[in-house]
Amino acid sequence: MISGHTNVAAVIGDPVRHSLSPALHNAAFAAAGLDWVYVAFPVAAGDAASAVAALRTLRLGGLSVTMPHKAAVVAGVDERSTAVEALGAANCLVPLPDGRVRAENTDGEGFLSGLRADAGLDVGGRHVAVLGAGGAARAVVQACAAAGAAGVTVVNRTADRAVAAAGLAGAVGRVGEPSDVATADLVVNATSVGMGADRSMPCDPALLHGGQVVVDLIYEPRETPWLAAARAAGIEAHNGLSMLIGQAAVAFRLWTGVEAPIEAMREAAENKSA
Repeated sequence: MISGHTNVAAVIGDPVRHSLSPALHNAAFAAAGLDWVYVAFPVAAGDAASAVAALRTLRLGGLSVTMPHKAAVVAGVDERSTAVEALGAANCLVPLPDGRVRAENTDGEGFLSGLRADAGLDVGGRHVAVLGAGGAARAVVQACAAAGAAGVTVVNRTADRAVAAAGLAGAVGRVGEPSDVATADLVVNATSVGMGADRSMPCDPALLHGGQVVVDLIYEPRETPWLAAARAAGIEAHNGLSMLIGQAAVAFRLWTGVEAPIEAMREAAENKSA
């Protein structure tokens, strides 16, 4: 029952009505027995500062942030996590007890936890190839390097963006070519290629081989053409649903101080996206 004591959290973005986040978080709040509710607020480009101000004024329990606001919200907060400082983008705003707001980026941690859940894989000592250089790619690059990857290769059509993304991995980062996919232990598609009705692929699946793990950060559709080709060749391949759940679970913990009920979140996500 929603009452005057109910804490409200939300996701802001444009568009945002399609988001799975309300289903994930409301299932988690219910499973944890918390008096919280989670909603979606459409916020137009250019209005990020107003949304941060509303978080303070309305004393919301927390905000998830999606496109086009991940970079814009950073200017309006009081504290920034190490990941936010490096990436220049936040996907989670956490109100602090003293009234300040802290910006977090939970995408990298969400990716790593999703990888462990799906493949039982730790990136420490592994060679990772990341396709793309956008926000999701940069979060994956930084997280893999911080987790001890032996090498992180960024493959992207635009050279300067690839250089910037690879730089987030420090000494283990480099810019590569599509052929470098063949020598990686883990291959991550962090582009939008294959999303929705798009039947194209981010790289030639013939470059993939047994012994690799392939992850496509897209979760709609559940199986992109690239994932289907990898699986048909007997290669272990996973979509981005576990990353979505993982990053949401970190936000849940930051807001509530309670460990997220992962299985409840997974069930809600699978039911909603089925």
